[in-house]
Amino acid sequence: QQYHAAAAEAGTWGYVTAAQGATMEEVEQLAAESAVVIFSVSTCCMCHAMKRLFWGMGVSAAVVELDEDPRGEEIDRALARLLGGTPVPVMFIGGKLVGTMDRVMAAHIDGTLVSLLKEAGAFWL
Repeated sequence: QQYHAAAAEAGTWGYVTAAQGATMEEVEQLAAESAVVIFSVSTCCMCHAMKRLFWGMGVSAAVVELDEDPRGEEIDRALARLLGGTPVPVMFIGGKLVGTMDRVMAAHIDGTLVSLLKEAGAFWL
């Protein structure tokens, strides 16, 4: 939690709270509100690794912490329906689903992640 407080204080991450309901449309709406949106659980090491990856790249991401959001369980269920399983962390870039950590890392390794981020206007450096 110290990381989250320090990052929020520094303005690195835009923490967002989900609105009412967690239908697919609402998940898509949350995903479209920022260039990069990460659906996360604050105690998940893979979620932490994904947030650190993007912070290290100079990307300002909106983070929806499912375990801290009153609608988190519903959002989690909607994401699980979308992806066919337990999804966190889940990343959207430019309102489009990139996927879970394995897909994000594959895009990072093959070089397509940076172009997706540039197209979405996600870099703050």
